[in-house]
Amino acid sequence: MVRTRIAMTIGDPSGVGPEIAAKLLAHRENLEKAQVYLLASQREVDALCAEFGVTIPTAAQPTPGAVTLVGSERQDIPVPRGVPSVEGGQRVMDDLLKALRMYKEGTVDSILFMPLNKSALHRAGMHEEDELRWFAMELGYEGFTSELNFIPGLATSRVTSHCGIKDVAGRINAGAVRDAITLLNEVLAGSGVENPRIAVCALNPHGGEHGQFGLEEIDHIGPGIELARYDGVTVDGPFPPDTTFLRAMKGEYDGVVTMYHDQGQIALKTIGFDEGVTVQGGLPVPICTPAHGTAYEIVGQNKASIRPAQRAFDIATSLGAARRA
Repeated sequence: MVRTRIAMTIGDPSGVGPEIAAKLLAHRENLEKAQVYLLASQREVDALCAEFGVTIPTAAQPTPGAVTLVGSERQDIPVPRGVPSVEGGQRVMDDLLKALRMYKEGTVDSILFMPLNKSALHRAGMHEEDELRWFAMELGYEGFTSELNFIPGLATSRVTSHCGIKDVAGRINAGAVRDAITLLNEVLAGSGVENPRIAVCALNPHGGEHGQFGLEEIDHIGPGIELARYDGVTVDGPFPPDTTFLRAMKGEYDGVVTMYHDQGQIALKTIGFDEGVTVQGGLPVPICTPAHGTAYEIVGQNKASIRPAQRAFDIATSLGAARRA
């Protein structure tokens, strides 16, 4: 069996990312699922194992059942713990750049990064509005991208993401709606969902009430849905957003396309905050991460849960295998 090759970073070293990474890699079954290339030094791994009471088998070359240590440009450099820092942001950016190079060189099939802190990244020199745009820029990718969010049994994509509410309506068009639908369909299929069923949220209250509350559903969202159906996607809508997730949670749909960031995030974090995964959708390489922050307040207390990271690992493994195939 050909195993997925995953480049994995420890995330912001000031947060709980290193703890989560250590606990995740201490599970032998994970090292049987995929060949993990960890961007850390042996000294860092040894320190994490001692701190959190785990054992991680390592090797300098790809070896079944062991983590391959490929090092980091900023390994073994002390960083302040429990606070955002320039040093932490620099480590994250350098590690992600190396992971992208590994993908470009054909060494890995997917990337898994532990939680990062956006303010630390911006202090370290990231000027894009989010890491998804930064990834696209570094990869030279100009196609449609969308941050996808997963909880058990359900995933979402967005037509618009990190922009002000006042700008949302102006960014919605039929092509973007179609792209958000087809991207979600592709990723769901790649993660193992057969024949995904997708629902699309309306933008306006009550689905626009046939134009009474706005024309976006008639002029853009509906036509985008028809374009996706023409592409062979099983998709319905637009539905009033206040009931769409109720239908999805009853099992009618595997995925929901939302029009803006919080339309989907409020629902998913209410339903499954402790199990969320983010996929940087649309990029040439699958990039996954747990959908939570650096949790500075519990750093060093051995309290961080690996459930979101485990699901992110599993999704990175499935998507990497699908992409490689």
